[in-house]
Amino acid sequence: MKALILNSGVGKRMGALTNDRPKCMADIGAGFSIISWQLHLLQRAGIRETIITTGPFADVLSGYVGSLKVKMDIKFIANPDYENTNYIYSIDCASDFLHDEIMLLHGDLVLEPSVMSDLLHRRESCVAVDISAPLPEKDFKARITDSRVKAIGIEYFGADCVACQPIYHMQKKDMLLWLEQIKRFCANGQRAVFAE
Repeated sequence: MKALILNSGVGKRMGALTNDRPKCMADIGAGFSIISWQLHLLQRAGIRETIITTGPFADVLSGYVGSLKVKMDIKFIANPDYENTNYIYSIDCASDFLHDEIMLLHGDLVLEPSVMSDLLHRRESCVAVDISAPLPEKDFKARITDSRVKAIGIEYFGADCVACQPIYHMQKKDMLLWLEQIKRFCANGQRAVFAE
């Protein structure tokens, strides 16, 4: 299994925190940044290979990650058009390295260790949802039917929706199907949409 961390975004909503570094380098306390916490959890989970997509401040991020002395192989893949695209294109840029079982997470996601552990131990593809959290206004929601996630997006609201955290455990067969559709979207110029 490999991990994919999407860090190509500009991070406009984070203001001054992203003036000179990517949002994943924001300090979250206890000696961790978002990215160092994510890599710590992935390493604890036994992941030995991680792909990190980059956008602005790619050199700052790669230098910082190198200083963490994480015990895993890390490959950085640039999204050269990060200002005009969404992470669907970042995934497309990294697609040659994703033909495997994948733990995919957004670079601004802070999570409890138990969330990653729960996802990793599932035998089917899955995503983290929170049925007790209020629906976020601008972030992902999952539409649930018969106890299964049927759709994910920011536009969903209603009784059948729950808060959704962008961390996915994708089985290889499902990842390959998703990559096929991502490639089709990107080839058709649909590179500014969410990958979901």
